[in-house]
Amino acid sequence: MLDDPCAAAVPFYDLFHEDGHVPAIRELLPPLLAGVRRGVIEIGAGTGLITEVIARATPAEIHAVEPSPGMRSVLVNRLARDPELQRRVTVLPCGGLDVKVDEPAGAVVMISVLQSFTADERPRLWRVLAGQLEGDGRLLFNWRDRRPPAPETEPGVMGTYQVGRHTYEVAGQVLDVTGESVTSRFLYRVRHGETLLSEDEVVSTAHWPPSTAVAAELKEAGFVQDDAPDGMQVWRAA
Repeated sequence: MLDDPCAAAVPFYDLFHEDGHVPAIRELLPPLLAGVRRGVIEIGAGTGLITEVIARATPAEIHAVEPSPGMRSVLVNRLARDPELQRRVTVLPCGGLDVKVDEPAGAVVMISVLQSFTADERPRLWRVLAGQLEGDGRLLFNWRDRRPPAPETEPGVMGTYQVGRHTYEVAGQVLDVTGESVTSRFLYRVRHGETLLSEDEVVSTAHWPPSTAVAAELKEAGFVQDDAPDGMQVWRAA
């Protein structure tokens, strides 16, 4: 059986992200995909929230890359509700470092996944993605500099969501900060009134390099920066 570190987060994923970056991305991303007609590679498709945004913005075939079996199961079920999406979206069970599609893509989209890659992995990631893009193809991702957080003694509630008679709660706590790497503890809780029905813990490390470091890596990989709205970055393959 496959080990899925994202399994605990799957039931909370849409609730939490609809309350976070997804509404803004629905506004920011479509104009950046204008004119894209060849394939789009989406790195870290999750449950398909952004996949739907991409599909509405361009008629291109979509390659949705998602390593988590739990996330993929929700994604495929989402596609099954729309015959046109089911025809046009191919789900790839791999990560960004291993993506390979048959024809050059017109764009690569990465939304809130860059922090999953370590400093050692990112140069390889840029080379892999450059090799998948057609000439002048676009690399689109959201990124902004953030102040380093401080370790916390207790988890704080990040979001609560009512689903029927149950309350779904996400709590988080920063455990350690070393350079660009931030290790955090997340608790996923389901309550019925005052009764705790379930609680799952996930400890994970995210990586938050400054934009200047990301830019230097991309230029080294042969990308050229283009104009983008605040919070987004657009780079073109040379």
